Amino acid sequence: MAEVKFLDGGMSAVQGFKSTGIHCGIKRAKKDLAIIYSQEEAVAAGVFTQNKVAAAPVILTKEHLEATGGKCKAIIVNSGNANACTGTKGLEDARMTASLAAQELGVDEKEILVSSTGVIGVYLPMDKISQGIKNIWQDLQDTNNSQAAAEGIMTTDTFPKEVLVETVIDGKTVKIGGIAKGSGMIHPNMATMLSFIVTDINIGLEMIKEALKEVVDVTFNMISVDGDTSTNDMVLVMANGLAGNKMINEKNKDYHAFKEALFALCFKLAELIIRDGEGATKFVTVKVKNAQTLEDARLAARSITTSNLVKTALFGEDANWGRVIAAVGYSGAAFDPNQVNMYIESARGSQQMMEKGMGLPFDEEKAKAILKEKDITLIVDLVSGSQEATAWTCDFSYDYVKINAEYRS
Repeated sequence: MAEVKFLDGGMSAVQGFKSTGIHCGIKRAKKDLAIIYSQEEAVAAGVFTQNKVAAAPVILTKEHLEATGGKCKAIIVNSGNANACTGTKGLEDARMTASLAAQELGVDEKEILVSSTGVIGVYLPMDKISQGIKNIWQDLQDTNNSQAAAEGIMTTDTFPKEVLVETVIDGKTVKIGGIAKGSGMIHPNMATMLSFIVTDINIGLEMIKEALKEVVDVTFNMISVDGDTSTNDMVLVMANGLAGNKMINEKNKDYHAFKEALFALCFKLAELIIRDGEGATKFVTVKVKNAQTLEDARLAARSITTSNLVKTALFGEDANWGRVIAAVGYSGAAFDPNQVNMYIESARGSQQMMEKGMGLPFDEEKAKAILKEKDITLIVDLVSGSQEATAWTCDFSYDYVKINAEYRS
C-alpha cells in the first residue's frame, strides 16, 4: 500500500480547489462565512445527521446531491446561525443562499451545497448573507486560504482544524485536504460536527460514496464529547479528477489506497475535534477487544465514551473502573460479565483493574499517575470472540458546563 504523508497546509494545496473565509456580520467580529470552490466540476458525496430535527441546509444539500447525481461546484457555509427549526422560511433562506452563490459563480444553483452551524431557532440574516456572498466571491479571486475557511466555520472551537495528506495512486500524486469544526454537541451518529474534504483524485461517484461511508463509520462515528447529536451535522467530499490517475470505478488496490489516505485525514480531524472538546483536559482512547461481533465491540466502546460518570472520573483522575464496566453492561453488547478484563494505560505505564469480572487490588498512586497524563487509554477485553473497536472521547470538566451555560450570551 502506498505511503500516506501528512503535509503542511490544507485544501489550498489540492489542485483545482480554492477556499477562503470572511466576516459577514452574523457574529460580532470573527469570521462567519466560508466558501470552497472547484474550478472543475467535481463529484460529491455526503453523510448527514441522523437527528430527526434536521436543519434546512441538511435538507437542501441532500436534495441538490440527488438532483445533480452527485455533481458540485462549490460549498457555502455560515457559522453563528444553524438555520434549524426555522420552518418554510428557513428552507427558503437556504435555497436563496445557494441561488445567490450560483449567480456569483455563474453555475446552476443545484451545484451549490449549503451548510450552517450555530444557534438553533433563529432566522438567517439574509441581507448580511447576501452581501457576504458577494464579498467572499470577490475575495476568492485574489486569495486561496483554507485556514480562513476553517476559521469561518468555527463556533465554540478554540482553533481552526485543517489537515492535508498526500499519497501516490496509479503513479500519480494525489492530495486530500480537509477542514472541520466541532467542540461541543459531539456524539457518534454520523459525525456530530461539520467537515469538508476536497481531493484531486479521479474516482467514480459510487466509489467515493462508499469510501466516505466506510471511513466515517470508523472515525467521526466513533467520537463523542458530550453525547449530543446536532441538527446540522454533515461531512461532504468533492473530487475533481485533476490528479490524472485512471478512473476508480471498482474496489481495487487504487480504491483501497485512496480509502487509507482518506482514513488518515478523517482520523486526524476527528482527533482534533476531541482534543478541542469543550472544556477538555484529557484525550481518551477506548479499546474494546475480543468481542463476539464488530457491532458488540462498537456498542461497548461508544457506551464508555458517552458515560458522564466515566468522563467526570477521568477529569478527577479517579481510577473508578466500576463506572467503565457499568457502561459496558448497559451498552447492549453481548458478553459474559464473568470473563471481562480491564486496564488503564498512559505514558506513565499500565495497570490492570479487573480480571474475569472482578476487581483486582491495585496501586492507587500508580493509577492516579497514569490518569494524570493528557492522553489516556482504557482497554476492555470481553474475552468473547475476536472482534475489536476503538472510540475516542475527552473528559468532562467544570468548563464544559460554563461554556454551554453561556453559549448564547
